[in-house]
Amino acid sequence: MLFLLTGDVQIGKTRWLERLASELSAEGCEVAGVVAPGVWRAAGEGGFEKLGIDNVLLPDGERVAFARRRDLARAEGSLDPESQSEAAQLAWHISDDALARVNAHFGCIAEGMCGGAEEGKARPGLLVVDELGRLELERGCGLVAATELLARGATARFPHALAVVRDWLLPRAFERFGAAWGGARAISPDDEARGLLRAACGLAS
Repeated sequence: MLFLLTGDVQIGKTRWLERLASELSAEGCEVAGVVAPGVWRAAGEGGFEKLGIDNVLLPDGERVAFARRRDLARAEGSLDPESQSEAAQLAWHISDDALARVNAHFGCIAEGMCGGAEEGKARPGLLVVDELGRLELERGCGLVAATELLARGATARFPHALAVVRDWLLPRAFERFGAAWGGARAISPDDEARGLLRAACGLAS
């Protein structure tokens, strides 16, 4: 089954997914792929300002500096005018080097060289992609190794996958990947979805 985690911005999708991935892994379900936590700083009066986005490569936990807010990247001199994100005029500047590193990780997963079920982890695995955006679903670039892996559909190692997708891109995600997985299901970061994922991984809710 393919699960598409969606909802408004800053409702806690990645935090929910990080907790779920940790929980599933601890209980014997292999979780591989990437989660994308934000990089924040205090902004006064108890508020926070989002500066960037990291990618944490699962299951090993390597952290990659993935994206910087475009205005900050320009001010800091790190904005590459030839980058994929700049060509798409995204609000975030994504380093092509970071994209290459994350794509290499998904390529490694596809070849069975990264992660791999540890001893005692014989439950169905979960492939995680946080997130699919305009680069992947509108322009055919970005995390191409992740989209290629999703396009294969279910495998013995990963009979289930979860991809984070903005609500306005859901139709494209359903169209591109749904058939390969025999359908897809949109979920929100809540207890119902947690139960569905636990059941998919053969765990009691």
